[in-house]
Parts: sequence; C-alpha cells; structure tokens
Amino acid sequence: MQGVVTIVDYGRSNLLSVQRALEHCGTWVEYARTPAQVEAARVLVLPGVGCFADAMKAMETKGLARAVQNKARQGTPLLGICLGMQLLFESSTEGGYAAGLGLLPGTVEPLPHSTAGGEPLRTPHIGWDALFPVKGARFGGTLLQAVRPGEEVYFVHGYQARPARAADRLANTVYGGHLVCAAVHRGNVAGTQFHPEKSGEAGLAILRAFLQGAGQITRQETMKEVIWDETGISPGAQPV
Repeated sequence: MQGVVTIVDYGRSNLLSVQRALEHCGTWVEYARTPAQVEAARVLVLPGVGCFADAMKAMETKGLARAVQNKARQGTPLLGICLGMQLLFESSTEGGYAAGLGLLPGTVEPLPHSTAGGEPLRTPHIGWDALFPVKGARFGGTLLQAVRPGEEVYFVHGYQARPARAADRLANTVYGGHLVCAAVHRGNVAGTQFHPEKSGEAGLAILRAFLQGAGQITRQETMKEVIWDETGISPGAQPV
C-alpha cells in the first residue's frame, strides 16, 4: 500500500517538480495549505525558492510555521529542500533579519563572494556539484545512504546554512574552494540544500531513502552503506 506525503504549500515554491519526483518514487502526494492539514500529515516535505524573510512571513501569516514546528517536535519526518532546508534553522539575514523555524540550531548566511584564493566568485551558486560526507562520517542510515562520495547533484542558492552543531551537518559540497553545507540530518528532521527533484537518478535515490526511512514506501532492494573515511575534497578547501 502506498503511503502519503504532504507538501507544505505556503505560496513560495515550485511544487510540481517535487510532486512528480515523489510520485515517481512510489508515494501519493497531497498539499497542506492550512495548519489543520499540516497537523494531519504523516510525513512533511518543505520545499522553497526565493527569499528567507519573505518565505517565513508567508508561513507565519498562514499559520503554517507553528504547525510545522509542532509536527517536527512530535517526531513527524520532515524534509526541507533548498530554501526549505534553510528555514529549518534559527535565523537568516536574507531580506533583512528574520527568525526561522528553529528546528536546528544555526544561522543562514550569504555565500562568500571570493574564492579561497581571493578571486571573485559568482553567486548564486548554480549547477552540478559533488557531495561529500563530513570527515570520518558515513551516509549509511541517512537519506544519502545510496549516494557515492563525489556524486553530483543540482544546486541553486545564494545563501548557505551554518549549523551550530557539527553533528547535524551530513554532507558538504565545495564551491570556490570553500566547504558549503549541502545536507543536514538530526532525528526526524533532514534537509538538502540541493534540489533532489532536479538531480536525476541520484536525487530520486535520495528521495526514496527518505520515504523508506519514513515508512512511506517499501524497500525495493538492499542499499549498500557508503563509508567515507577521508575528506574527499580538493586539497585546500576551506570552511567558510
């Protein structure tokens, strides 16, 4: 029997591609546009494009922010995508200071405008780039369990999450020689800075792993755990 995933629709997202990707993975999709619909959800996906402050204002105006916070704190599986991942954190300066959902400690800040070597760096970051676990970590048992270190996914963003707890950072990418947080995971809350719905087979595998972990689709095959004992990044990459 197929499960049901609820996409939070606060009017600031391109939802159709996310819906189609989730359906391709074998689940039904419904939308939550009211707090009551969020409260009824078994699994939540929070997409997002645009400005952090504008998105939080829209969620708060519709009463969705408090509803998502409550559900996540009750243990409901939650996946934030792109801006949706950033909204999981405490605050951002994009569009002026704004408080986030506060489900993960940390802030959202602009990407650097120069490379680690001091050259001008184009922002936003748009395009395909590789994912790497944090040093000594592993993807097994997370939504990235089917991802090979170095596998590329699709990014579009001008701001980056800065998790306050190192253990919440699941994966990095490298942009302009800087380490940038690409995915986070703590308990029932996860997020991807990249767009899994636009990342081909790698992105679909990530969505399947999230849905399997949330009990919404059955495991079709055993996923090999990927263990990465090195940094897997280019020499000289610098945290920002």
